[in-house]
Amino acid sequence: MGANTAENTNLRLKAVLDILAENVWSEEKLNAGEVLAEATARVPFNAHEAELLSGGIPRGHKTLTSASAKLVKAGWLVKGRSGWTIPEEGLRATVAFPDAAAFAAALDAGTPIPDDVAVPTAKPKTKRAAGKKAAPKAAAAKEAAPKAAAAKKTTRKAPAKAEAASAVETLPQPEAVAVAGDFNKILGAPEDWAPQYDETQMEFNPLVQVWSLSAELPAGFYTYKIALNRSWNENYGAFGVRDGANHELNHDGGPVTITYSHATHDIVVA
Repeated sequence: MGANTAENTNLRLKAVLDILAENVWSEEKLNAGEVLAEATARVPFNAHEAELLSGGIPRGHKTLTSASAKLVKAGWLVKGRSGWTIPEEGLRATVAFPDAAAFAAALDAGTPIPDDVAVPTAKPKTKRAAGKKAAPKAAAAKEAAPKAAAAKKTTRKAPAKAEAASAVETLPQPEAVAVAGDFNKILGAPEDWAPQYDETQMEFNPLVQVWSLSAELPAGFYTYKIALNRSWNENYGAFGVRDGANHELNHDGGPVTITYSHATHDIVVA
């Protein structure tokens, strides 16, 4: 941990890039809220940063989400509809500036990454130990057996899946659905109550015809609405009422998933 909020914020910004780089190699996908939660877990808040602002957001979290704009400006972070991703320049930055102080100085000064710094590559897969080779025919038979079994399994299960899919009534859906409320900055959006930003958008599951968004939220009391097509022209509040009262969430802290059904205009929180 750094000596003050500025140093801590720079350490967390570096942690954000490190986390995204690690996820490239592990192929694990985290949303913006999960990336920010992991960064603050690696560099915990001090007493000043842990103070809650209006809406129950820790001061340090707000500082970090605002500072993440510097990573975008440097070309080291991309904030998109599907979440936060690290481009090649961001990967190169983790190699060029591995030291926290050098990283912070380069970010603040806009220092370009040296041309000779290559994009890091994932660690090669561990090779199997060399041993006695199986006879070609035996090896082929061994390989074919699990494939045949898998094919047989798939053939048996396919009709059940098709039946389940056809059992769900398909309804016309909006182009986009957002959870717009007083915790959008925690998700990585530039401002709260922001249905226009990628970070607030829900993902649609066509099999069950619902939209959902999962996030890691600090403990606090939150209010929000469901807004369609990145604007407030059509929005739904408590009990699925259009332009209705805000939904409320008294959260103990940790992961939360909000699911929206366009058939009923109401939500489920888990």
